[in-house]
Amino acid sequence: MKYTNANKVLPEKLIVEIQKYVQGETLYIPKPETAYRKWGTSSGGRRLLDHRNAAIKASFHSGSSIKQLAKEYYLSTETIKKIVYTNKK
Repeated sequence: MKYTNANKVLPEKLIVEIQKYVQGETLYIPKPETAYRKWGTSSGGRRLLDHRNAAIKASFHSGSSIKQLAKEYYLSTETIKKIVYTNKK
């Protein structure tokens, strides 16, 4: 996490107001909820997992067992069950 000196980005009146509550401490100001992104959307990790999970579901519906899929994808049987028994996508 990157820190920015408040004196460089905030108006003096606002700093004086904030100092009524916090002085000389690190203060985290979160993003607005509308600026949040879901995990992996920037890196592409989410897309890769979605493709992997779709392949696991397809293999399961084609007759592969949960145990076989766990071994093939290096996942626990519980994780495979979560993937094949959820109705997402």
